[in-house]
Amino acid sequence: MRKALLDKMCCPFDKHDLQVTIISEIDEEIHEGIMLCPDCQRYFPIIYGIPIMTPDEYRQKGLEAPVMEKWGLSVDPHNPDRFRLENTQKVIGD
Repeated sequence: MRKALLDKMCCPFDKHDLQVTIISEIDEEIHEGIMLCPDCQRYFPIIYGIPIMTPDEYRQKGLEAPVMEKWGLSVDPHNPDRFRLENTQKVIGD
């Protein structure tokens, strides 16, 4: 995913700007990362350069879990729209 696209992207649910954390880049493009909406607290991973921004009812978060764990993140069991850093109590998306 090209970094220039970030300026044009917003949360598909409430249209707020997204906070982006880049995990890895290949050839100046985002290969892995995570986008977070600070307003509705939804997260959208970037996997193999593709932002995953499907509606909640069609999203299969179990498929995202292995990649999130590789990044040191796990889905918050109390709120599946949030994730937490492993080995800490810090919840991302609060």
